[in-house]
Amino acid sequence: MDIKEKIMALGEVFSIAGECISVSVIKSGHINATYKAVFRQNNGFERAYLIQKINSNVFKDSEKLMHNIVLVTTHLKEKILIEHGDINRETLNFLQAQNGKFYFTDENGEDWRVCYYIDGIYSCDTITDGEIFKSSGRAFGEFQKKLADFPGEALYETIPDFHDTGKRFAALLEAIEKNLSGRRDRCGPEIEFALAREKDCTVLTDMIKKKELPLRVTHNDTKLNNILFDARTNEGICIVDLDTVMPGLSLYDFGDSIRFGANTAAEDEKDISKVSLDIDLYKAYTEGYLSTAGNSLTVKEASLLPFSARLITFECGIRFLTDYLNGDTYFKTEYAEHNLVRCRTQFALVADMEKKYDEMKRINDAAISSF
Repeated sequence: MDIKEKIMALGEVFSIAGECISVSVIKSGHINATYKAVFRQNNGFERAYLIQKINSNVFKDSEKLMHNIVLVTTHLKEKILIEHGDINRETLNFLQAQNGKFYFTDENGEDWRVCYYIDGIYSCDTITDGEIFKSSGRAFGEFQKKLADFPGEALYETIPDFHDTGKRFAALLEAIEKNLSGRRDRCGPEIEFALAREKDCTVLTDMIKKKELPLRVTHNDTKLNNILFDARTNEGICIVDLDTVMPGLSLYDFGDSIRFGANTAAEDEKDISKVSLDIDLYKAYTEGYLSTAGNSLTVKEASLLPFSARLITFECGIRFLTDYLNGDTYFKTEYAEHNLVRCRTQFALVADMEKKYDEMKRINDAAISSF
């Protein structure tokens, strides 16, 4: 069965009317196999759908995965309707299969899902200017605001302890001790850098335990290309790639956005002299994010945004270092020192954030005072 025949069969399963007239591969995204399929009805009406084969190696429980996604998108639709928005463009809309589920397991044991394709949009892989990054901040801030009253505990934790930096640090200590790869002597400065910042690792998790920070919905993959921008207004209108939504802190998503988007160099840049925090991009994102999310955050949450950027960057660095010491068993690498290079890049960014920390806090305080 070729892919068009497969899509036609899935069309019947998900009660899509008409004939599949075209199928194209969507190449963005590195986990699920994604296709855009256009169906034409007898009256000539055409509609596009996004059809995905869920990667079972990464997402082992499609039931829990789709449970989270459907709960979140349903809540978003309720808020969009209250604000007289467009639920067909401002969030994803998944179709039910004939079995009542939002996914279907085929004869090969592979799970598929279908949602409506959103027209008149584009996405970005790189930040070309501050306005794009500011717009992305507004989009993720809006996502957080609309979900602020959603009970985070209603979601499954699909990746347990994903942002528990204390446990990530404990895993690093174990990797240092065991030295499974025999590489420990090659990363002495990096180990020393990590050990010197141990006290930062449990700051946020301790606050969770003390109920000083609210449990919220987190996206956990706040890259720029997970926002759909309106082709007419250039505003971010829809957050996509919801596979990793789960309970967590709003701070996790903010911190990861800065780590990824405000770095002046690539994640695996070998020349760490090129690595720094672009303070103008930090300012743009912070202002954009707080302009929409601001009133939905607690005072404590808002005040910790600069710290979260530093912590999540540090956490990413120790994850790369742990994997390097364990023999590259988690992250895909292209050469022997790839994870060590990634670690050095993250740690260089942390070091630059520490130098600019007072300025980051001033920017944050000014943005807070504006809402």
